[in-house]
Amino acid sequence: MAHTICGAECAGCPMESNCGGCAETGGRPFGTPCMLADCCRERGYTRCGECSGTPCGLRTRLMAEFNALGIADLEEVTVLHALPGAFVNLEYTLPNGQKVKLLDDHKVYLGSQCRKRGGERCYGIAADEQYLLVCEYGEAGAEPEIVVYKRRKNH
Repeated sequence: MAHTICGAECAGCPMESNCGGCAETGGRPFGTPCMLADCCRERGYTRCGECSGTPCGLRTRLMAEFNALGIADLEEVTVLHALPGAFVNLEYTLPNGQKVKLLDDHKVYLGSQCRKRGGERCYGIAADEQYLLVCEYGEAGAEPEIVVYKRRKNH
């Protein structure tokens, strides 16, 4: 089982078998730097659990940024999880028919899934150091649509 620097719970992660472990790889569990591990190291934490009881400033800032987007039927974002890119990197069809993926399978993002108020679809939210992504999709990620993809102002 992989050990994290940030204290994220990895048990049951669908990408666990492909993960090199955060602590074991110096904060590069999928080969690229993990934003949570980098944030913890910047705050002086080197081991999982050292920041227990201390609010994660990165998560707090990102939740505020998502909530400030003003998407009317998006529930208030109150929790963000560490999510492997390969797990959340959906393929979108642009109006011209081109298919694109906006995320990197080898990165770790902070994100969550929120039920869309008054509907059966969900919002998927994900962020890294530079971008915020909000998409809408059906069951199991079916028919994803980009709602917001924007550069973060304070990265």
